[in-house]
Amino acid sequence: MKKMLSLAAMFAVLSYASPASAELKISGDAATRLRDDFGKAKTAAGVTTNTQDQYFQYRVRLKPSADLGDGYFFKGLIQNEGVAGGWQTIAASNTERNSLEVSQFYFGRNLANSHYSLGRLPLGSLDNPILDLTLYAIPGTGPQGSKLYAVDTPIATNHFDRLFGFNYGVKLGGGELNAVLVNFDNLSSTATANQGLLNDGYGITANYKTTLGDVTVVPQAYYTITRISDGRRPYSFGGQAFIPVGKSKVALSGFYTANKNTYQATNWDYSGYIFRVKGESGPVTAWVDYNRTKDKSAATTVDYDNLFVWGSYKVNVHEAATGSFSITPTLRYRASGSQAVGATKATNDLLRTEVYATVTF
Repeated sequence: MKKMLSLAAMFAVLSYASPASAELKISGDAATRLRDDFGKAKTAAGVTTNTQDQYFQYRVRLKPSADLGDGYFFKGLIQNEGVAGGWQTIAASNTERNSLEVSQFYFGRNLANSHYSLGRLPLGSLDNPILDLTLYAIPGTGPQGSKLYAVDTPIATNHFDRLFGFNYGVKLGGGELNAVLVNFDNLSSTATANQGLLNDGYGITANYKTTLGDVTVVPQAYYTITRISDGRRPYSFGGQAFIPVGKSKVALSGFYTANKNTYQATNWDYSGYIFRVKGESGPVTAWVDYNRTKDKSAATTVDYDNLFVWGSYKVNVHEAATGSFSITPTLRYRASGSQAVGATKATNDLLRTEVYATVTF
């Protein structure tokens, strides 16, 4: 709480800085949610486990921004990064601590035909699953090292929807080309075998946004220049199409990823894909993801398949120029399976029902 008050005091002082300084604007949101989890897992040996849990969580996010003049800008996001998605779960006797930290920050310049920015950049991954697939094509791998799935929004939830990098965008041929040079990690060391000065975790992603009639199409690709923290060098490519349907819109996404390399006696050899159909109509948002990956890294090939469904309905209780209050019932369902050649299929399914209460300011 002291840290939160200190941050609020700092922003208040900065926002009333002298006229020679840029005006710092603060917006943000605060939310609580009630979540119910219903899990069912079955091992290849036929052992079934059922789990249930109900819990309250809350999240506060502050969004400072400043217009520095002549196209220069600064933006940031302050939230709790100690828990997935910034959602703090109520602990015994309310003893939990909710610390606010710098989650995103980036500055740059907008010009007439181009723009650039540097820092912890937002990814918008809830609308774009390319990095979800790239890092979590095999469940349980990836920088987080836990049981995460490509279809369950791990980049938005567990990576806080940001990566450190440099972005450059330019208008080109009736569309816009965007590229981001990403620094995943700083794990290289001259004392470690096969690593050197420029062998940290670097990657590059690029997309080209243009229109075909009323449809917006965005082909895109990602390539790992060196290695990410677990030694992989995945690449991905595919695209998205955004289709207006009256006052509604439909988004189609499809990406393919592959990786084949050996790092410190660990062999990586897999390929996979993800498809998404997403629709938005007024207060309703829904999408379906399907992911399939074939992993040939070990002596026995393993196939993974994951289905994910998201559905939400936003009820606007109050809307004004100064902020809003809304209630959003949400349903999330993931059906996951893995099967080694010659073995029985194992499953791990999870149904979540949630109710969000959110204010924006």
